[in-house]
Amino acid sequence: MFSPAPIELSWVLIGAGSKAVFVNRFLKLFISGLIAISAVLFVLFYLVSKIPDTSRTCTYKVVNIFPHDREAFTQGLAFENGVLYEGTGREGRSELRKIELETGNVLQTRKLPDEFFGEGITVYGDNIIQLTYLSKIGFVYKKDTFELLR
Repeated sequence: MFSPAPIELSWVLIGAGSKAVFVNRFLKLFISGLIAISAVLFVLFYLVSKIPDTSRTCTYKVVNIFPHDREAFTQGLAFENGVLYEGTGREGRSELRKIELETGNVLQTRKLPDEFFGEGITVYGDNIIQLTYLSKIGFVYKKDTFELLR
């Protein structure tokens, strides 16, 4: 590890005695500390610059565009067996929807009570689970009928 050699400094001080000696020693320690910190930072920056860049650039290609209801504020999506399930969130207008992907037509819907703000959804077996915001309540529906189970 780098250890700086002591530096001899001469200072012109007004006054004499122990105060001058104290200030002289303090300045020597302070400057030695700055040199040591600078050396450590130099080594750290050098080592960091040697870390290989492992980041990758990913590309994408849009392969299709599907229509979507602009009034539906999507909070959750699930796609299973060619069926798109959407949970929307909007005060007084949150819903669970089954959507035909190619046309954007809503095939089935279940409105949440007005006091709930719909959030994320997931398909779990034969059920759909929908979470709500702020009220921290989850709903469980039958996937095929949207019947509320709990």
